[in-house]
Amino acid sequence: MNSDPHVSQRFDDELHAVHELVHRMAGVVEEQMRNALTALLQQDESLANEVVGGDNVVNGYELRIEEECINILVRRQPAAGDLRLVMTLIKSIADLERIGDKAVKIASMALSMQRSSASINGRFLRDIKTMGDYALGMLRRAMDALANGDADAALEIAKGDEELNQEYRAALRRLITYMMEDPRTITPAIDALFVAKALERVGDHARNLCEYVIYLVKGVNVRHIPLEEVRQQFQD
Repeated sequence: MNSDPHVSQRFDDELHAVHELVHRMAGVVEEQMRNALTALLQQDESLANEVVGGDNVVNGYELRIEEECINILVRRQPAAGDLRLVMTLIKSIADLERIGDKAVKIASMALSMQRSSASINGRFLRDIKTMGDYALGMLRRAMDALANGDADAALEIAKGDEELNQEYRAALRRLITYMMEDPRTITPAIDALFVAKALERVGDHARNLCEYVIYLVKGVNVRHIPLEEVRQQFQD
């Protein structure tokens, strides 16, 4: 980094500004997902349309942040921790954008059900609400870990992905049972299954965010390493 304090300060300001943009994007994505789930569970057509229309906002954040990061790479040629931060932010916005896509998918499913006069059986709502709360909690905590540069917290949050996967598998078994017991539930059960799968994928993206935090702090790419091995590396 250039030793000129003015140049260094400008560089720090640029990094801080991009970091803030990423957290603002995460806030929008979290709101999108929360609204999508509310629209589905409460059959709120207006809110579902709002989520679908808000996808452009999420995409706009991704494009803006990506451009800012590329400009930093070109102008500043960062090294070491600064380079890891820029790469972490670039990767993070890709996962945030995909979570936004899942919110739109859920909202679109809500609209489709309303237009077909279909509704999810009340027995299915428990799984969707439970998984949605858990996925949103993972996302929020992952972004907190990024804000605080907390690799230990990121590791603990990443472990939660398996719990969400277990919730998904349990929901899948229940939905299949409902369909076998009463063929009339097949259509709404399949709709619920698509939503559950979308929420399971949100957990995967939240785990990715946690892995980026570990990379940022520890300088180790842990994407293909079992979490217990990562924990052991932290302890060694």
